[in-house]
Amino acid sequence: MKILVGLSGGVDSAVAAYLLKQQGLDVSCAFMRNWDSMANNDFLGNPNADADVCPQEKDWMDAKSVADSLGLELLRVDFVKEYWDHVFSNFLQEYQKGRTPNPDILCNKYIKFSSFLDFAKSRGFDTLATGHYARVQHEEDFSGLYKAKDLNKDQSYFLCQVASEALAHTCFPLGEIEKPEVRRIAKDLKLSIAEKKDSTGICFIGERNFREFLKNYLPAKSGTIVDVKSRRVLGEHEGVLYYTIGQRKGLGIGGEGGPWFVVGKDVVRNELLVASGESNDWLLSDTCLVSGVNWLGKAKPQGTLTCCAKFRYRQKDNPVTLEFLDETTVKLTYPQQVASVTPGQQAVFYLEDQCLGGGVIEEVWHKGQSLTDRVRSFEQ
Repeated sequence: MKILVGLSGGVDSAVAAYLLKQQGLDVSCAFMRNWDSMANNDFLGNPNADADVCPQEKDWMDAKSVADSLGLELLRVDFVKEYWDHVFSNFLQEYQKGRTPNPDILCNKYIKFSSFLDFAKSRGFDTLATGHYARVQHEEDFSGLYKAKDLNKDQSYFLCQVASEALAHTCFPLGEIEKPEVRRIAKDLKLSIAEKKDSTGICFIGERNFREFLKNYLPAKSGTIVDVKSRRVLGEHEGVLYYTIGQRKGLGIGGEGGPWFVVGKDVVRNELLVASGESNDWLLSDTCLVSGVNWLGKAKPQGTLTCCAKFRYRQKDNPVTLEFLDETTVKLTYPQQVASVTPGQQAVFYLEDQCLGGGVIEEVWHKGQSLTDRVRSFEQ
């Protein structure tokens, strides 16, 4: 079996490649370049804009060092256009609507487990491997996605939109081990990246001053911050696109009556709606509609299914009742109520440690009234 490992220049993918080689498999590696700061006008908010060597090239050199140390072939492939067309354009469109997208999930769906998988197949590889912390269990006619053994690092949430057909040609060598063990292996092998920090920020773009970064593509337009209950103007925002439901920090309206939380965004009137107190019911919902569902279970449930859902990464599993309304739309109900379930983000479904898939949160309700209707009633 020929396996192609996505080698990022980080410690996780390096150890994944090593573990597969130790099993006696036919392993090669490939480095993906998915972002070009110069071509993509990535200047504002970019701490590396004036660097002599861009971070992507540093990652390439780290990946080359790892491949050389392990005695593995390293290919290089460019998906800059595909990333812009399928990930970043969607990212910008969602922000323009006042929603909060998750580019990591889109990157896995369209780049790592679509474009990159197609590249692997075109080069004669049977299986794709990455350094994700997750597990795939292959059966005769089904491949299921499961949480990693290391729940602190589990990344199944970000894999919820990967197609079932792609999972059938995928393996995750780190699914059964924990992060400290990965670091130990890298140090024992004396790999140059053994102490390298984990990548953070936007997938394949990296750390950015986020508001400044968005100004490269979406012009800032300041407006008022309004108390949704009293309709009193509390301050000024830098642009409603830069805030998310449930956000507390960075509002600049501390003092009497706080703490203040973002509870709604009126993109048309360019108003940021806030309410005070962590327990205020503007943050709560008990029902949401989820679209574009990628189902990873064996069969879709007939009627309702009692399971759990995460409404953002690292959130605890929330008990929900799931019901399909059509082929790709699900209604979730959770009478216990959950705070800050946010349109544009992903709801990901779990049955114990199996990931059943996920989709985009379109609308949320609280006691029968949608957030959209509540915002409209505020306008009136």
